[in-house]
Amino acid sequence: MKKNSFLIAAASSESGKTTLSLGLMKALSRRGLRIQPFKCGPDYIDTQYHSLATGRSSINLDLFMSTEKHVKEIYSQYGADSDVNIVEGVMGMFDGYDRMAGSSAELAEKLNIPVILLVNAASTAFSVAATIYGFTRFRKDIRVVGVIFNRVASENHYAFLKEACDATGIPSLGYIRKNDALRTPSRHLGLSLDSVAEIERFINAAADEVERNIDIETLISLTEVDPDAPQQYERAVDDKVVAVAKDEAFNFIYPVNIEALRSRIVYFSPLRDTSLPDAEMVYLPGGYPELFAEELERNVGMRNAIREYAEAGGKILAECGGMIYLTEEIDGKRMCGVFPLKTTMENARLTLGYRQMVFPGLKIKGHEFHYSHTLNTADLPSVAQQFNVKGVPVTTPVYRYRNTFAGYTHLYWGETDIFNIWNL
Repeated sequence: MKKNSFLIAAASSESGKTTLSLGLMKALSRRGLRIQPFKCGPDYIDTQYHSLATGRSSINLDLFMSTEKHVKEIYSQYGADSDVNIVEGVMGMFDGYDRMAGSSAELAEKLNIPVILLVNAASTAFSVAATIYGFTRFRKDIRVVGVIFNRVASENHYAFLKEACDATGIPSLGYIRKNDALRTPSRHLGLSLDSVAEIERFINAAADEVERNIDIETLISLTEVDPDAPQQYERAVDDKVVAVAKDEAFNFIYPVNIEALRSRIVYFSPLRDTSLPDAEMVYLPGGYPELFAEELERNVGMRNAIREYAEAGGKILAECGGMIYLTEEIDGKRMCGVFPLKTTMENARLTLGYRQMVFPGLKIKGHEFHYSHTLNTADLPSVAQQFNVKGVPVTTPVYRYRNTFAGYTHLYWGETDIFNIWNL
């Protein structure tokens, strides 16, 4: 049985991949189709938008943090009962962590799915023919089946662009107009009720634009594939209970990580709950604690509960925002105080990149992305060494206090038993 699967790639970053992806996801969902969203790379925010557009968890497919076999397995697993699988690409089509490795193009080739190429048409016309020709001929094993243009000024502008597309032999599937209403919402809104309403308005506006100016029927006809046989999984859940923080302040969570715990999951809110669930492990993922610092500070009951759990030797794993929550404060707002550190957003500077975290006897991969930094760290040594994609050591620390592990790196353990970290 045929199904539709495709990856949305672009000639460069900031071309509007998220706008097009969300518009297509919502427009196809309006037709009653079951859409399974995916994201190439480690991004948490795009996946949250995807889930709002489709009503299904969006799954990260990352060829650095996981093996090719694992990527294929989870793509098959999560896409098995969908009508359409849509993968949003990352950066430019051939941009990876090491030349083409980990790129949108490599992912499309590994999954054997066609590509829709998005081209930013602002301030250009027939010259896009050269861009399209190069992107569609550079690697013959990557099947670009159609082109969509973004930031198109008028129908006359699109007529020139379509002629350029025709000259390359690649079908033009339509365009998205230059429109201030189609600017992607800030990626640092959090998921409050107000921000969710704004994101949903944006998603619906993008879907309206897709329905107006993109040939959805032709796109569907060009992206039919013969799906692989769905993978069969036996993931027995054991008796362990894992408490996972999940609310507006903490929500950077890979669904595959949660499934890989093979435990009973209980969600709680550091913003609203005043006590921890009974659990063998507490997971504090990343998110936006800096945006909710006042609310987190006011919830003294939860801060005390987490500190007491850590003091009693309870297992805690905290990443980025979760680590910030375990420090003494962020910019004067009191946090849990498990670690004798202070965190600040002053002189904010972006730190990002893939990481491999090496403990004695255990290696875990992940991704670092943050603007804050910690203070008074000299007396708190790191318990693991981290390396970038080139194998060069980086200074990002991993902290441990009793059975609490914390650091800035967002970990991916879809292929790893994360409980092994407490056996070190």
